[in-house]
Amino acid sequence: MKNILVAEDETAIREFIVINLERGGYHVTEAENGAVALEKYDAANGDFDIAILDIMMPEKDGLQVCKELRKKNGNLGIIMLSARTQEMDKVSGLMLGADDYITKPFSPTELVARVDALYRRIAIAEMRSENNFKEEMKSGSFVLNLKSHSLMKNGRLIELTQVEFQIMEYFFSNPGQALDRSAILKYVWGEAYVGEEKIVDVNIRRLRMKVEDNPSSPKFIVTVWGLGYKWEGGSDPSSVRPGMR
Repeated sequence: MKNILVAEDETAIREFIVINLERGGYHVTEAENGAVALEKYDAANGDFDIAILDIMMPEKDGLQVCKELRKKNGNLGIIMLSARTQEMDKVSGLMLGADDYITKPFSPTELVARVDALYRRIAIAEMRSENNFKEEMKSGSFVLNLKSHSLMKNGRLIELTQVEFQIMEYFFSNPGQALDRSAILKYVWGEAYVGEEKIVDVNIRRLRMKVEDNPSSPKFIVTVWGLGYKWEGGSDPSSVRPGMR
C-alpha cells in the first residue's frame, strides 16, 4: 500500500487532498496540525512513503515538521503546501530537505501528478535495495552508491535526500557536461512536472553545502552562466556496471 501522511489544518483543503489521493490509489493518514503529524508518524513507526505538509499550521508549522521528519528518515518523500505569498518559506522548506512544493490553490490533477512523480522515485530506490542492486559510480574522490542511495567523499558519508541523490546521479552520468535547468528538472521531477525551475537552484544550493569544501566558491558543482550547472568531480570519472551481490 502506498502510504501518505497529510498535515493540513484547514479541514476543507485536507479533505480535498485526501479524497483525490485515495482516488489515485493511496492510503492517507490525516493530521490537523504539525504536532499531531509527528505523533502519527511515530505511532506508525515511520511507515509512510510521502508526507504532505502545509507550511502554516498551529502547534508546529510545516517547516518544523519537515526538519524533524528529515532527521528521522532521509528517504521519506516530502511535499510542502504553500500560499503564493510564502515565497521565502518555499525556499526554506527545500533547504530543510523537502523534495517539492505545491502552491495553493492547486488542481486535483496537479496534486496527484506531483505525488505520483515523487512516489515513482521512491519505488525505484526501494526496488534497487530489495533486489540487491549494486552499482557504484565514481568521480574523483566521490563514490555514489545506487543501491544504498549514499554518497561518499574521501571515505566520508554524505547523507542525501531522494532529490539530491537523483541530481547527483544525473551529474555523475554526464561529467563535465553543461546541463540546463530544464533538463535537470525533467530528469529528476519528470516530464509532467508543472512547477518552477528555481526548485533546481535551491537544491543545487543545498547540495553545495554538503559536497563542496567552500560552498561560496564551488569547484565540483559549477555554474554555467545563462544555462545551468555542470559536475567537475574528477578528471577520470568511471562507473562500475550493475550487478548482484
